[in-house]
Amino acid sequence: MISAEEQLELLQFGCVDLITKSDLLKKLKKGKPLNIKFGADPTRPDLHLGHTVVLNKMRTFQELGHHVQFLIGDFTARIGDPSGRNATRPLLTEEEIKENAKTYAKQIFKILDPEKTEIVYNSKWLLSFTSADFIALASRYTVAQMLEREDFTKRYKSGTPIAIHEFLYPLTQGYDSVALKSDVELGGTDQLFNLLVGRDLQSQYGQEPQVVLTMPLLEGLDGVHKMSKSMDNYISVVDTPKDMFGKTMRVSDELMYRFYQLLTDIKPQDLSQLKSDVESGKKHPRDVKVNLAKFIVQRFHSQSAAQAAEEEFNRIFAQKGLPDEVTELSMDSELQMGLVNLLVKAQVCASNSEASRLIEGGGVQIDGQKVQDKKLKIDLVSGNSFLLKAGKKHYLRVKVK
Repeated sequence: MISAEEQLELLQFGCVDLITKSDLLKKLKKGKPLNIKFGADPTRPDLHLGHTVVLNKMRTFQELGHHVQFLIGDFTARIGDPSGRNATRPLLTEEEIKENAKTYAKQIFKILDPEKTEIVYNSKWLLSFTSADFIALASRYTVAQMLEREDFTKRYKSGTPIAIHEFLYPLTQGYDSVALKSDVELGGTDQLFNLLVGRDLQSQYGQEPQVVLTMPLLEGLDGVHKMSKSMDNYISVVDTPKDMFGKTMRVSDELMYRFYQLLTDIKPQDLSQLKSDVESGKKHPRDVKVNLAKFIVQRFHSQSAAQAAEEEFNRIFAQKGLPDEVTELSMDSELQMGLVNLLVKAQVCASNSEASRLIEGGGVQIDGQKVQDKKLKIDLVSGNSFLLKAGKKHYLRVKVK
């Protein structure tokens, strides 16, 4: 094992918050494997690339010989993390949580070493809490302390309701660190408050407080909000190579560099050179983005899958003169929907009559095939997708949930 100082240099690279550096160095100098915690609530059935930013750092801890614990928040998912929210999260059913949690255990091993990873569920200890236990836990924090949290403060000042159960989320996540005796907890920058609550609670329970390490948040495909399952602006780690490649190609040229920084092993000086080459015209931004898309697909699938995804993308878009960026439309599955209704729902036509005229005039294509039957019914089967062209400007990738 390398020295504590060398480990510290590796571990703090790329992080935003490290509370505190001296505490981490002290723990590393003990020469024993540390308990490293990172948790995710199974609010949707798949993890996304934003999660992998933290998982990559967790892998670094793992490679240095430390014990990593991936916590699946099957209990905290019932409360709903209010981090970054301007409204109360809808509550999930127990069945939804169980179904989503099943997939997490497999997905994390696309990053982490399965032989060196412990998967834990916080329902193991939180389900056994009595009402008296929750009252005792709640007594350890004040309302004033909770309102120091930025998103709670904004909602309070704007008059947006804050449900009492939302205050329990930071406390239960913090208690997870007590139950696991965590030495270090990782998370995105939006988790800083929750992670610090864990540090405080450990002190109150007589434990050595954990070190808090946060990583940058990865923006989603919209380039505005963080990559999020609830925002539906994410690339899933279990997306098909085709979808993973296509979604990456939708990322803006500016955001592309952020993806390189947080999702690849590119060095800072190489990233600066890449930007210079694009600005000078030495490299075309599309080619740079293609390399990024191939890297991501190869990481989660294979080199051959990445090559095949590029060839299919070029066949569909380049050879047919389609633009690189195609609007994605998510549809709920149902038995059938009329093509006219679909065009109106997709907001490419203002009325049924306009949609009918567009179809009859030959202005609509599905997967490259012209459609002129205005009475056509489309089967919307879950998992299916197709490319819809309407007129000269509208290209939509319709995906059925």
